[in-house]
Amino acid sequence: MPPEQKGPLRNQIRRLRFERGEMTQQALADAVGVTRQTIIALEAGKYVPSLLLAFQIARVFGVSVEDVFQCAKNGAVDR
Repeated sequence: MPPEQKGPLRNQIRRLRFERGEMTQQALADAVGVTRQTIIALEAGKYVPSLLLAFQIARVFGVSVEDVFQCAKNGAVDR
């Protein structure tokens, strides 16, 4: 089970990576032009991506931004 995410934004990056043939964090980082450490921080919910980065990540997975990121509000995830 993945670690609990903290912060105002929840994401499905880890799940999407594994659904896409177990894409590595480094492969995703290379695809969007950031460091692996940035992907690690995103997956852990410790970093909120720029709008551009959010769109780039969604594009890599072929999904909408909303399929990757969800805004947490009062402890619950809006959808």
